[in-house]
Amino acid sequence: MNTAQFTPAGTLTAEDLGRIHLIGVGGVGMSGLARLFLTRGLPVSGSELREWPSLAGLRALGGTIHMSHEVSNLDGVDTVVYSSAIPQDHLEMVEARRRGLRVLHRSEALAAAMTGRRTVAVAGTHGKTTTTSMVTMVLQQAGADPSFVIGGEISEVGSGAHHGTGEYFVVEADESDRSFLIYRPYVSIITNIEADHLNTYGDLANLEATFAEFARLTDPDGFIITCADDAGGRRLAETLRADGRRVWTYGESPDADLRLSEMISSAQGVRYLAEIDGRSLGEIRLPIPGRHMGLNSASAVLAAYLLGLPVEAAEAALGAFPGVRRRFERKGVADGVLVYDEYAYHPTSMTLALQTLREVAGEGRLIVVFQPYRLYRTRDLQAEIAAALGIADELVLLEVFGPGELRQPGEGSAALIEAVPLPADRKVFVDSWDEVPAEVARRARPGDVVVTMGAPPISLMGDQLVDALLARTGGPTAVGAAVDTDGAAATAG
Repeated sequence: MNTAQFTPAGTLTAEDLGRIHLIGVGGVGMSGLARLFLTRGLPVSGSELREWPSLAGLRALGGTIHMSHEVSNLDGVDTVVYSSAIPQDHLEMVEARRRGLRVLHRSEALAAAMTGRRTVAVAGTHGKTTTTSMVTMVLQQAGADPSFVIGGEISEVGSGAHHGTGEYFVVEADESDRSFLIYRPYVSIITNIEADHLNTYGDLANLEATFAEFARLTDPDGFIITCADDAGGRRLAETLRADGRRVWTYGESPDADLRLSEMISSAQGVRYLAEIDGRSLGEIRLPIPGRHMGLNSASAVLAAYLLGLPVEAAEAALGAFPGVRRRFERKGVADGVLVYDEYAYHPTSMTLALQTLREVAGEGRLIVVFQPYRLYRTRDLQAEIAAALGIADELVLLEVFGPGELRQPGEGSAALIEAVPLPADRKVFVDSWDEVPAEVARRARPGDVVVTMGAPPISLMGDQLVDALLARTGGPTAVGAAVDTDGAAATAG
């Protein structure tokens, strides 16, 4: 993608876009953008081929949703917005250009919405969505009422986007297609940098150079935050400080600007002590487990401190942080089996998530239902993904989700499962989606933890697993029952 052809932040405003139409409006990123525009009072329409959960909310806000792709969907439209998943020969794209309409990539439309605000942009290989959510909640707790667009939904808020009245705009900045290079942040947070999206960047050196390019777009009056515990983050900080840029770091490393100590993670959550410039900021607590969650939260604490917001606001917001949907999301308990859903598909984030779920499982077993995301990643990182999956006690593996990719002989999940270091009877490749719930119900025992993990479609599997586990007891399925997160299934009226 040649982002040099894109319209950078500050050139357009959201109001300049007129009547806005989003192609493929149901996905998390596009639906969040649509929600932002609707809550800003702008006329929005969108087209989809399936009934995504987000669409009901968009209709309730006044959005027009077309359940087909047709040229007539563009009647009366001024601006058409597309994502990188939409091909250039899509019929609505072709028609938009034929009519001479303004055609913008999602990132350009988002950049227009940022105009006039101080943008806090969160980038990085892992933890972007969670960190963006944490920063948003800290600003909300401090009374700043930020606008935000996040690549997931904050569990408590139930939304990934909002038009606020305050000066700040918090955004998750996606590096996968270089589109984050059109943003002009006041604050840039880079959680970590690891090899990923190498189909775009070729190698880690090019990826790191692009993150440095992104960081240099930060307002000179603003600042850059990165993690001292991450090798890529440390290299980035050294590069930028050599340029004379204002860079602040966080982590457990002794030389971190915001230093964390005595970090403890358990099934009840994570806590640590925070200190900056020799001043104690007290104890930070999160109600969700995982040392990586602690690190993510530290970037929000540091941002709040540098923005001059009360540290007490950060402590209160993080102490009540409900998590993000598809990030360590508890789906319920059925027949004594805990079911979670987790978005991770890169080996590092998979490892961190599975280690945390290990803590939750305690004496029980950990059963992973994994759907890899993208053939190139599964091929290039096969050994690392396999090692991460080896943390599980049992594995149920689905075929790779790679829309638009052509699988060559020897590629995909059939090759991956052979590389997973588990005995043959504790791992299985299930090619049919419909057969997975029965396979999991056959393997799971009371006290076990089951997690669906990976590509976006797998998020739909959790409820089916709960149904299959409930069916073992002869009780109602999740369609007719509310699953009690304390461990019991209660009949819904």
